Amino acid sequence: MAANLDAIRAQTQMLGQRTLRRWGPPALQGWTNLDALFRKACTVFGLAIVGLLVFIVAELVRGSAPSLLRFGSSFVVDKLWDPVTERFGAATFIYGTVVSSAIALLIAVPLGVGVAIFLVEMAPRQVSVTVGFLVELLAAIPSIVYGLWGLFVLAPIVRDHLAPALRATLGFIPLFSGPSFGVGMLTAGLILSIMILPFIAAVSRDVLAAVPQAQREGSLAVGATKWETIWQVVIPYGRAGIGGAIILALGRALGETMAATMVIGNTPQIAASLFQPGYTMASVIANEYSEASGPLYLSALTEVGLLLFVVTFAVNGCARVLIWRMARGAGRHE
Repeated sequence: MAANLDAIRAQTQMLGQRTLRRWGPPALQGWTNLDALFRKACTVFGLAIVGLLVFIVAELVRGSAPSLLRFGSSFVVDKLWDPVTERFGAATFIYGTVVSSAIALLIAVPLGVGVAIFLVEMAPRQVSVTVGFLVELLAAIPSIVYGLWGLFVLAPIVRDHLAPALRATLGFIPLFSGPSFGVGMLTAGLILSIMILPFIAAVSRDVLAAVPQAQREGSLAVGATKWETIWQVVIPYGRAGIGGAIILALGRALGETMAATMVIGNTPQIAASLFQPGYTMASVIANEYSEASGPLYLSALTEVGLLLFVVTFAVNGCARVLIWRMARGAGRHE
């Protein structure tokens, strides 16, 4: 037995010496250098995002400096946009952006979450795969195609059918009063809701599919119905991810340009009725930037872009804080 142990020790020592000669300090040093290089490269990639963000903000501030100095804080609350007299205010564009995005979310959020619940919890596998593919296909359609469809198909439907029905039933509310020309704030909100629906549905579907099956089985085992399991177990478990889907959709709605430009009417006004034309921040930049004739005009349009950046950043920041609080509360109750 002792002789066998001595032989094993000798073979182990020989193997260790061979390994040391092959992978000795020079070879290990080479791998260490590669590891350090990889770490530095990843750090540079991460900092590049921050640098790009800082560069964008700096360029927007530099371009909008003349407008900032000329109009100050009144640029945000002034409703007049008159390039002839060089008096510019962005209140109408902020209003149009916020209202059209709000309409889109009010329509797309329940519909998108409902589609996700159907695909994950109720639909047969083949139906789920097919419908899921079609939902994701909606996200790949260019915005100009949505705009054309909205202008030639959706706008006439709103003018001839939807607006009269809303006016007849809810006309006592200022939001649904007055004539409808097809293009307007409501049409823009509808087309935006169709555009952001795939983001909410696809991300929410992945979130709900990631909920452990044990959560569903435990709820059903104690006597809960299918509806109670979905509403009280599945959705609360994935609400942080669903909130992330809504953030993604809101960012798309706030910054959408071509589709909204083609159906919103492009009139700088603040009207109580959703049937009236409006304007968004992205639309005014797309429509007028190439035609801006003076430096102050260009600076005002650049400041509109800066405001759009600030609004998007603030909304996403608030939503992130809300999701963090929801996730922390969910973790506390588990």
